[in-house]
Amino acid sequence: MKAPALVVGAGPAGLMAAQELAQAGLPVILAEAMPTPARKFLMAGKSGLNLTKDQPVAAFHAHFSGSCAGLIDPGFGPAQVIEWAQGLGVSLFTGSTGRVFPVGMKASPLLRAWLARLAAQGVGLRTRWRWTGWQDGAMRFDTPEGPTLLRPAATVLALGGASWPRLGSDAAWVDELAARGVQIAPLRPANMGFRVDWSPRMQRHFGAAVKGVAIKVGGHAGDRLSRGEWVVTRAGIEGGGIYEIAARIRDGTTALIDLAPDLDHGQLARKFDKTPRKQSLGNRLRRVLGDPVRAALLMEWGHPLPADPAALARLAKALPLRHAGPAGLERAISTAGGIAADALQGLELRALPGTFATGEMLDWEAPTGGYLLTGCLALGRRAGREAAAAARRS
Repeated sequence: MKAPALVVGAGPAGLMAAQELAQAGLPVILAEAMPTPARKFLMAGKSGLNLTKDQPVAAFHAHFSGSCAGLIDPGFGPAQVIEWAQGLGVSLFTGSTGRVFPVGMKASPLLRAWLARLAAQGVGLRTRWRWTGWQDGAMRFDTPEGPTLLRPAATVLALGGASWPRLGSDAAWVDELAARGVQIAPLRPANMGFRVDWSPRMQRHFGAAVKGVAIKVGGHAGDRLSRGEWVVTRAGIEGGGIYEIAARIRDGTTALIDLAPDLDHGQLARKFDKTPRKQSLGNRLRRVLGDPVRAALLMEWGHPLPADPAALARLAKALPLRHAGPAGLERAISTAGGIAADALQGLELRALPGTFATGEMLDWEAPTGGYLLTGCLALGRRAGREAAAAARRS
C-alpha cells in the first residue's frame, strides 16, 4: 500500500507530526498500536493537564538535557503551546507558579478537539496497528485485518520511551533500530520516585504529603532547589517535588532536605532549645517543625539524633535524603536515553533515510511541570515539517 506520509505512534509527538504533515497538504496515515490514541497523555491529565510553563524561552529550555536537547526548537515554546491549545477551543489559566492548565483541568476535551481537527485535515487514524519492523523495504504492521505493509514516502516514528508500558510505550523498537545501526543510549527512568526501605515506625505516614520543605541537589551554584510537594508511599517517595530534581539524584548527586526553609539555623536552634525536655522527642520535633511527617523524616533519616539544639538544627536544615535507588521504568513518568543525536541528521535517522524519529524515543529528558509535554510537542512539530519536506522531494 502506498502512503505518502506515515506516523507511527499517536501520542502528543505523533499527533503533532501528523498535524504538520497534513497542513503541508499530504495524505497521512497515523498508526497506533493501542485501541485508542494518546493513552499516556490522558493518564497524565487525570491529575490536571499541565501543558506548559509560562516563562521566558531561555529559562524554559534550561530544563532540557541529554544529547538531543538541542534539537528541541525554541521557536515552539510556552507561548506557542498556549496559542495552539486556545486554537483548539480550549480555555486556559496560569497558576501562581506559572504552570498553564486547561480551565477544566482535563486532557480529554483537548484531545477530542485535536483528533477532530486531524480527521478534518484528512489524517487516517488506524488503531490496533502494531508496527513490527520492516519487510522487503516496507513498514510491516500487525492489524485486525492481518499483516499489512506500507511504503511511505516519509515516516515519522513516535513510539515513546519505556515508561508506563501498559499504556503502549514498551520500547519494543529499540532492538529493531539497533539492528539497523541506529545508536541508542540506554533507557533509564526519568521523572520517577525513589525506593526507600522504611522502618516500621513510618507505616503510619504512608500516603502523607510532605509540604513546606526544600530539597537542594548538589552543593554549588547552578544546582537545583525544589520546593514542591511530594508523598511518602509504602515503596518510597514520589511526587512533583521529587520529579523536579529526580535526574540529579538518579545520577548520583547528593540531595539534602531543609525541613524548615523559612527559618535560618539560629532561629531553628532556638526553637529546639526552648522545647520542654520533659516532652517526648517526637512531640518536641513536631512542635518545632509543625508537621508530624517532617518530624518523622528527621527521626528516620537523621537517626541517631544529636541532643545539642544547634546540631539538631543543622541536621534539620540539611537532612540527607536516603534512598535505595530510583523506581523502575514501569513506574516512571518518562524515559531518559534513547536515539542519540549522533544517529540523526536533523530528526532523520542517518541509517534509515526518509525515516524520522521524535518525542521520547530521542535521548533527552525534562522534568514534569509542562517542560516534558512542551518538548514532545515541539519535537513532533519539527519531525512533521522535516518529513513533509522529504515526502515532497521523493
